[in-house]
Amino acid sequence: EKGFGGGGEPLSPPTISGDLGTFMGWVDERRKLKVFTNADTPEDAAEARRNGAEGIGLVRTEHMFFASDERLKAVRQMIMADDPTARKVALDKLLPFQRADFEGIFSAMDGCHVTIRLLAPPLHEFLPNGEMHDVCQMMADELGIEYAQVLDKIHSLSEVNPMLGLRGCRLGIVHPEISEMQARAIIEAALNVKKAGGNPKPDIMVPLVGTVKELEHQSNLVRRVAKQVFEERGASIEFRVGTMIEIPRAALMAGEIAKVAEFFSFGTNDLTQMTFGYSRDDVGTFLPTYTSEGILPADPFQVLDRDGVGQLIKMAVENGRKTNPDLTCGICGEHGGEPSSIEFVAGVGLDYVSCSPFRVPIARLAAAQAVVTAEKGIKAAHAQ
Repeated sequence: EKGFGGGGEPLSPPTISGDLGTFMGWVDERRKLKVFTNADTPEDAAEARRNGAEGIGLVRTEHMFFASDERLKAVRQMIMADDPTARKVALDKLLPFQRADFEGIFSAMDGCHVTIRLLAPPLHEFLPNGEMHDVCQMMADELGIEYAQVLDKIHSLSEVNPMLGLRGCRLGIVHPEISEMQARAIIEAALNVKKAGGNPKPDIMVPLVGTVKELEHQSNLVRRVAKQVFEERGASIEFRVGTMIEIPRAALMAGEIAKVAEFFSFGTNDLTQMTFGYSRDDVGTFLPTYTSEGILPADPFQVLDRDGVGQLIKMAVENGRKTNPDLTCGICGEHGGEPSSIEFVAGVGLDYVSCSPFRVPIARLAAAQAVVTAEKGIKAAHAQ
């Protein structure tokens, strides 16, 4: 690419160098928290790594389904399937896409942990937008099926509150072939990258868990698929299975869940939403009044609520590590790049924060500032 004004200078990705590079080196010497990134593509992963990210705390696999019309068509074919056999035909089309995506991300983050979340959103998010008649006709034309068949299926999938309905681990339990495809894609991709000389470190994350039985179901499924792939390939790889803590009940039951989970990742967007009972999408109707009237000190979706949500995180970390001392804990919500939220989670013993690629330098600095603030507090206490 040419620079502005036709000067002919090639463009290169921005890097942290010079005085800023020196300063960030000092920052990294002080901080204890690792800084990961949320990334869904190899390009995002590479950008985050240039900014100093040490791993990926959240890969949202559903974002990959929107990458091309061919993928989206296969997802819609899966949604319209009436039985596991027909659903598997569609999933077999998605498998190579997912595997290739994971190979790219593992390669970009070679030697670093990559946390991949299994499918999380409700299925309706993959349907076209528009009036019901138009949506049904579009789907019928696209998939070569009857209009009435599409209409019946959409009605059968209809939910009053889909964000609290068939999504996350519930989807993987009701339709296990979905989780099986994703687990296979992850493990096969890791083996391919390892064979090519890479060092992939996959962490498979089960979303929206509220009971230990849900995690047991999905963890057993993932390990069964991995064992099968290892036997097929005559090779194996280390991987971990953990969960997102994003439902208050999961935070309360963390001691039990940690007996199965190898890591916790706090999904603070949903955890805040469910703890307050606020819809994140509708909070604009009252939140400005709440903050201006002093009912809330700040937007809890931007700045972590230490008194409520924060206490759930603190309790979950403590109880989780009582039953599993090796439990890795991190945060992957929007709060992972917000300085005061980072200060809080550093104080309750989290191992890492994960944020968008462009917020990685801010998170690195905030993590170092958290150490300095804590040290000042200890010195002040001793002085008294």
